[in-house]
Amino acid sequence: MEHVRLLIAIALSFLVFFVWQLFFVDQQAIQQQTASSTPDAGSSAIQPQTPPIALPAPVAAAPQAAPSQPARNARIIKIDTPLYTVSISENGAVFDSFILKDYRKTVNPDSPQFQMISDTVGGKNLKLSMTANSIEGLNQAVFTASADRDHISLTDQPQQIVFSWRNAAGIQVDKIFAFDPKTYLIQMSVRLANGSATAIDDQWVVALAHQEQAGKSRAYGFEGPSALINGKLEQINVKDLDEKNVYTGKINWLAIQTRYFMSAILPESQVDAGIRLNLSTADVLSNDYVSETMSVAGGAQSEMKFHLFFGPKSMRILSAMPNQLEKAVNFGMFDILAKPCLWLMNFIYGFIPNYGIAIILLTILIKLIFWPLGNKSYKSMSEMKKLQPLIKDLKDKYGSDKRKMNEETMKLYRTYKVNPMGGCLPMVVQIPVFFALYRMLYEAIELRHAPFFGWINDLSAPDRLFHFSFSIPMMEPPYGIPVLTIIMGATMFLQQKMSPPMGDATQAKMMMFMPIIFTVIFINFSSGLVLYWLVNNVLSISQQYYVQKKTA
Repeated sequence: MEHVRLLIAIALSFLVFFVWQLFFVDQQAIQQQTASSTPDAGSSAIQPQTPPIALPAPVAAAPQAAPSQPARNARIIKIDTPLYTVSISENGAVFDSFILKDYRKTVNPDSPQFQMISDTVGGKNLKLSMTANSIEGLNQAVFTASADRDHISLTDQPQQIVFSWRNAAGIQVDKIFAFDPKTYLIQMSVRLANGSATAIDDQWVVALAHQEQAGKSRAYGFEGPSALINGKLEQINVKDLDEKNVYTGKINWLAIQTRYFMSAILPESQVDAGIRLNLSTADVLSNDYVSETMSVAGGAQSEMKFHLFFGPKSMRILSAMPNQLEKAVNFGMFDILAKPCLWLMNFIYGFIPNYGIAIILLTILIKLIFWPLGNKSYKSMSEMKKLQPLIKDLKDKYGSDKRKMNEETMKLYRTYKVNPMGGCLPMVVQIPVFFALYRMLYEAIELRHAPFFGWINDLSAPDRLFHFSFSIPMMEPPYGIPVLTIIMGATMFLQQKMSPPMGDATQAKMMMFMPIIFTVIFINFSSGLVLYWLVNNVLSISQQYYVQKKTA
């Protein structure tokens, strides 16, 4: 039965060992697609098929004479709202920059506001193209904005800006943006007026782009391209793009997610369409919306409508968005447990505006829910501890006869009415909650730059008392004293001392190193996670001490 206890301990520890692998074992570098195998958005062709649409291999586009210079200098139109500032270039009518006003780059209050679109992907987000390049000159189009000013401030009323372009054949493309100062949601329409004598049969491509960090290892939470297709959430690993980079179906939304933020395109009509993904040699990740095939006769026009979202992965904010965008926040296998925990943490914060205290109170509430199971577990452990001298006598008597030893041990359990599994099963029931809380605390944007007290001014970052100029083995910068983690390791050591000793000497030695191993692993965990684990340990020690005194 001691082997069973060890297995349960390892199962309970699976979370931290799993994260150890993710944080400290070298990750395989993200495989990049070469220029010969990855189609450019402007030169790939997608042939129309019977729904659901298919996205076959690209075909060569007809050569176009690109001017050496734009016909005129493109203006940059800046729209300023209470929530964000977005810069739109007339060159392609693309989002050149997007800055979130309520979030900063670092915890320093003087840090620049958080920039969602980096300079390397400026000019790529929301760029329009067609799969068969049916509109000559579109890829080099310089639009004309309807705004009479380059800087527009919105405080109360929404405003619409139209970007128009017309080619020599009489084909006009309008991109219409509508901004509402009260929401992160932006409306976008793409209107095509075919003034030529030739029908257009093609598919629109609307691009999303994000600068990836080369060789970046993925943490426990999801980051990367995602989409809600046919009601199913698709979270796509960028390392798998060589195997599959096209998805089709009824698309609610497509997005590129980071740990705390996301950009997304939400088609107003969920019709059969597709998404196409690509990781360029410059580590620019694209997740492009590919429309169904449209047919626009000469003299006719068509229009597509979208919502855009560039903002935080906040359940409160996303729940107010259309197309089930809140499903972008998914805490994995135990999402059904993690989201109520997130709601409860935010509910507590509404009364006590300190997320550190909210984590402590949340941990206490969960501990109270599992209090009866904990009592049963610790009572069984206490009874097992009383039997240790008798088990030692059996080992001395039958040490060389394992079969006889097991038989006599089971008789001993029956005599004293002790269930050797009684201390393990209640702990197993709690494993899903541990996983759910870990994932939630890791990804909750509410903890980003949230202060606790003293030196802990960011619950999403590791705690460091003082900052050292020299590096420390196994520690990621900044370097300092991980106070919470050291205290947490001490509580694990105390908890181990209170538990019944392992009968097997090898197992006992291995368990002695567990607090040290856990302390090393936790030094790079966010302080919010360490705080949860520390409080849980303290509560467990208190409950175990109470039960042992009661059953002594």
